[in-house]
Amino acid sequence: MSWLPERQQRSWLQQLCESILKTGPVPEHIAIIMDGNRRFAVKKSIDRAEGHLQGFQKLAETLDWCLRLGLREVTVYAFSIENFKRSKEEVECLMELAKQKLARLLQEKELIQKHEVCIRVLGKIELLSPELQQMIADAVLFSKNNKRATLNVCFAYTARDDISNAMKELALGVKAGEIQESDITDSLLEKCLYSSHCRPVDLLIRTSGEVRLSDFQLWESAYSCLAFVNVLWPEFSIWHLYAAILHYQRNYAQIQIARQNRDIERERLQRDSDYNCVLKEISHHNPDSATVQESVQKYAADRASRIDAFLQRLYEKRGSLLEKLIPGSIQCPMISLLS
Repeated sequence: MSWLPERQQRSWLQQLCESILKTGPVPEHIAIIMDGNRRFAVKKSIDRAEGHLQGFQKLAETLDWCLRLGLREVTVYAFSIENFKRSKEEVECLMELAKQKLARLLQEKELIQKHEVCIRVLGKIELLSPELQQMIADAVLFSKNNKRATLNVCFAYTARDDISNAMKELALGVKAGEIQESDITDSLLEKCLYSSHCRPVDLLIRTSGEVRLSDFQLWESAYSCLAFVNVLWPEFSIWHLYAAILHYQRNYAQIQIARQNRDIERERLQRDSDYNCVLKEISHHNPDSATVQESVQKYAADRASRIDAFLQRLYEKRGSLLEKLIPGSIQCPMISLLS
């Protein structure tokens, strides 16, 4: 796509490295904390605005590398809710840059559709200006059905805010009688996060040498490989990406074992919860084991049905909020911010 930098001819060494990396497990989903734009500006004695611009250009270049490697999903930390505490001038600069790049993207809808790129914006977009909200809604809705590749942009986002919002949705669901308190598990909370429709994060990269997550993808990165790169974001190179993927491949087996163990434990806890809920309901009847087993199966089916209905309503609500931002849009309740 034309908003990506002009593709440079790959050297034989780059082609060799890519071929070698592709013989092993390549992460499907990479998350990136693009840290160091301001320090880069100080280092190069340029304006902060220019540092952020070069940071965006590096993002576009990195997305191109990811496409070459066949990565299917990328999530980037574009703007934290905490960033609103920065100087008025810097915040306005970042918002203007976001509007410019979104406007450019919206001019290329045909190319976005041709390459089947799905764009999602994860965060509290109601904190943004009406103009920026409308542009975000347009970008998300027109690309929502694309499946080949996905770009998730975390904007006006923090992981703690995301988790808090998910908990509020669960509490509202219990209050409204849509779900029961016993239905609430870490698996259900996960489905209420902004990232509920995303693939699991396989590899999380942070630049600038800082060894912390800065309130980014805290839940999603629990079973991910973490790569902390001691280079400022605008100086991030394809070799740093290769090294991060190699780091992931070295730890791939342990990550898969940890995920499998988590899934097994989730299933065990859910079975125990269903069994205990049924016993509370029918214990006074002194049922036999066959009756208990049948009751547990029915309870599990009813629970799954409740949860499906609750999640459908939640996703429809989020989608309708986006639709309302598009002037003259036709309301369609099945459109979801996260679909």
